[in-house]
Amino acid sequence: MPDPASLRLSVAPMMDWTDSHCRVFHRLLAPHARLYSEMVHANAVTHGDRERLLAMDPVEHPVALQLGGSEPELLAQAARIGAEWGYDEINLNCGCPSDRVQAGRFGACLMREPVLVADSVAAMIAACARLERPVPVTVKCRLGVDDDHDYERFRAFIDAVAEAGCRVFIVHARNAWLQGLSPKENREVPPLRYDWAYRLKRERPDLRVIVNGGIADAEEATAHLQHTDGAMLGRAAYHTPYLLHRLDVAWFGGELRPRGELLRALRPYVEDQLARGVYLKHITRHLLGLFAGERGGRAFRQVLSEGAHKPGADWSLVEQALAVTESFAGSERQSA
Repeated sequence: MPDPASLRLSVAPMMDWTDSHCRVFHRLLAPHARLYSEMVHANAVTHGDRERLLAMDPVEHPVALQLGGSEPELLAQAARIGAEWGYDEINLNCGCPSDRVQAGRFGACLMREPVLVADSVAAMIAACARLERPVPVTVKCRLGVDDDHDYERFRAFIDAVAEAGCRVFIVHARNAWLQGLSPKENREVPPLRYDWAYRLKRERPDLRVIVNGGIADAEEATAHLQHTDGAMLGRAAYHTPYLLHRLDVAWFGGELRPRGELLRALRPYVEDQLARGVYLKHITRHLLGLFAGERGGRAFRQVLSEGAHKPGADWSLVEQALAVTESFAGSERQSA
């Protein structure tokens, strides 16, 4: 295992999933993880409702703001705003393959425009460097798009962006197909080629390379540390969030805490949000997978799913869900 100080455990940005409520929960599970916002277009940051788009609780740090866009000046403005709002990192998305993103000329299609990406990154770095608290700019990318199967082209993209000042690359280790596949299929159909990320780290040891894509369990995530500087988990972290806690303990130390104890630590945040007028369902939707794979996990999800949307739903519903789950554990101990 490499020095824990050099490792990065990250939770991928996921549209409609990794909002502030989700990140607060994940922070409880993984105190050392780098959390990411949902992707926000630079134009929305500069001209939209920042209170809504950039909402962040202080407990989330370290947390990165992921931006979409392809106009260097606009991205620089958005990066500066994100840094001023307190984000610890600004990340440029060069990996999303959706039709909407392509229509706006950002996301994965930018991998065919390394000069534009380099110009954008340079402008973002310059904007952030002028602040009292400089904030790093990073890039999340794919290996290529469509039929790009040339490692040298991929490395040339990385080199161009690194020359502009980027030192951290999160590599989703598969191509993005810009036509013919849905975003979901783009996460599953193009074959994974972790060896490209491994090779990049060998050939560019001064860069920090974080591998992403298809990582489903703790053993697989840890195996990547033999070749890269860390791992970014996406849907596995969301659907089985206790995995984050296991990895945080394995990589950075500490003791495993029971799921119920971790969840009860969220109570002050939940009650504060309820007092602010937030509905319980907006928070509990991120908790449903906490007991995935455990006896009582289905009952836990059922109690929360059926009750969180009802008027007046409060923390007592979470305790009810925990009680049902704990009753399964108690009966299992008795039978043993």
